[in-house]
Amino acid sequence: MATVVNCPTCATKVEWSEKNKYRPFCSERCKQIDLGAWAEEKYTIPAVTPLDDPDDEETSPPRQY
Repeated sequence: MATVVNCPTCATKVEWSEKNKYRPFCSERCKQIDLGAWAEEKYTIPAVTPLDDPDDEETSPPRQY
């Protein structure tokens, strides 16, 4: 039995097999839409900036040796 997944772009059910050359997408169009979104930086990973950077000499107190 073949695995069926949802196309990440349009949510159409897609068979995950070597017969589908666009997997996990359902078509070339959905694949290109996703690539365009990456190119336009629409996908981001949230990051938290640390309050104090131990390597930042301007905000860190002088090191005691």
